Amino acid sequence: MRRRWCARSFAGALLIASAQGCGGASSETPVQVVVPTGASLRTAADSLEHAGVIGSARLFRWYASIGGRDRGIKAGTYALRPGQKWSEVLGALVAGEGLIVTVTIPEGFDLRTIVPRLAKALGVPEDSVRAAASDSVWRAERRVTAATLEGYLFPDTYTFPAKTSARRAVQTMLERFDAIWRDEWNARADSLGITRHEAVTMAALVEKEARVPDERAIIAAVYWNRVRKGMRLQADPTVQYALPEHVDRVLFVHLEVDSPYNTYRYDGLPPGPIASPGAASLEAALYPSDVPYLYFVAHPDGHHEFRNTFAEHQQAIAMVRREARRRNSRREDNGGGSQ
Repeated sequence: MRRRWCARSFAGALLIASAQGCGGASSETPVQVVVPTGASLRTAADSLEHAGVIGSARLFRWYASIGGRDRGIKAGTYALRPGQKWSEVLGALVAGEGLIVTVTIPEGFDLRTIVPRLAKALGVPEDSVRAAASDSVWRAERRVTAATLEGYLFPDTYTFPAKTSARRAVQTMLERFDAIWRDEWNARADSLGITRHEAVTMAALVEKEARVPDERAIIAAVYWNRVRKGMRLQADPTVQYALPEHVDRVLFVHLEVDSPYNTYRYDGLPPGPIASPGAASLEAALYPSDVPYLYFVAHPDGHHEFRNTFAEHQQAIAMVRREARRRNSRREDNGGGSQ
């Protein structure tokens, strides 16, 4: 009986040793494997096999049980490599090594929304994120004259190792911005007679206003045209940014807020970006359309009517309102009115 057991153990060991290569050739590119809270080793092994990290979930469970390490695996998202040694994979699951956090910052987010999202993902205080996003050295390096690095934390999906500090995360986002910014954009900004900071500030306005991608460059042109003519931008998103709390709709009372970001009260561009623009908005700010428009008004679906004169603009506003009323009337006739 003892001899039979030894033979089986030896055969199992050989099988496991050979099986460690079943996940395919070793890869330098990690894949993400999610181990849910309370998951058993069986569930974790199935996830590892599905991701291609191991070749056989069954043999991996056997391997873990032989070593007495089939209990106490830690939940989380791991970055592991296909073909990685089973001892390393199992060690990571037991010790919680290789854990990562993923956070997505959409285009158009401002620091008021970025800070709590990033802090929650990293498990750090919000104040530490705010401090990093206001770092004076980084602002000086980028010639940012505003009080924060608003607009320079590039919107993207980021994967950070567990226990990443707020400062390191913000630095990664700044480096992503630097990588996106093209060298030729500096020459383009010079040709327009603007600084990079002014270009990013304009791009943030475009990001907040545009709902139709093809309109980005037209919206940028409207605002640049107004700047050149000495007209106030009168951009609602700047008022929303200036208010202490976000409002979905700007009312006349909000236009009185005393802030240099309120472009209804102050001339020119605001002191800095009001959000994080994506690459398309950055490009639109630097390459605006060649159009004479000075005004635009949005339809409920997000696309805009562009006009040259204030009288034409007023007519466009009236048209948009009439269409909205007709649409609401049809909705109510069809039984879709609000209660």
